Amino acid sequence: MPLRAHLLEARNRVVLAGLGILLGAVVGWFLYPHVFDLLQAPILEVAAREDRTVALNFAGAFTAIDMQIRLSVWIGLIVSSPWWLYQAWAFVVPGLTRREKWGTAAFVASGVPLFLAGAALAWWVLPRAVVILVMFVPAGATNLQDAQAYLTFVSQFILAFGLVFLLPVVMVALDLVGLVRGRTWLRGWRWAVVLAFTFSAMMTPTTDVLTMFLMTLPILVLYAAAVGIAMLHDRRVDRRRALAEEADGL
Repeated sequence: MPLRAHLLEARNRVVLAGLGILLGAVVGWFLYPHVFDLLQAPILEVAAREDRTVALNFAGAFTAIDMQIRLSVWIGLIVSSPWWLYQAWAFVVPGLTRREKWGTAAFVASGVPLFLAGAALAWWVLPRAVVILVMFVPAGATNLQDAQAYLTFVSQFILAFGLVFLLPVVMVALDLVGLVRGRTWLRGWRWAVVLAFTFSAMMTPTTDVLTMFLMTLPILVLYAAAVGIAMLHDRRVDRRRALAEEADGL
């Protein structure tokens, strides 16, 4: 397939993925009240447990509508994740053999639970972050959390871990299209460890080392699994290439 056709295919896939996210955002608009209650729940629970007066404050006149739009798009990204992951897979598929298509279909299908698993891990850590936000409020004082800052932090925190858990899918996709071989990923394992711990240290709102390790370990396990899959694929490709060269030599 010529370069122009590849670029057109990439554009079409991006447009289709964007339309899916847009439709998901429409769904998110109607789900917003329920999602807002879920995102607000940790701060209310911690405030009740610590016996503190803490509430979300919508300061500006347009803050409420702005946050509803932002959270609707955020919900759309999560709801439409199977669709835009499929678009990414469909862009790679034409260059694969039938066997590779079945193998990658099963692997990419795991992208949705991986994305949701990362989001769930971030949601598990979130109440600890809220404790830090509340624990320094003096007794008897009222703490009005800026709603825009709080909801932006929560949504970005959850989305960031969901996307990081998609790293194996990206790694294997780059290997399948021939851009990065498995040995290259393997040689970069030291950088992977450093970046994983750095990401967890920056994103983990708590100061305890245990939480950072618990958030780093799944990332490293997924990285190792992707390296293994990429190297197995490279071995099959090299074997077929060697057999083809032998046949040409005869």
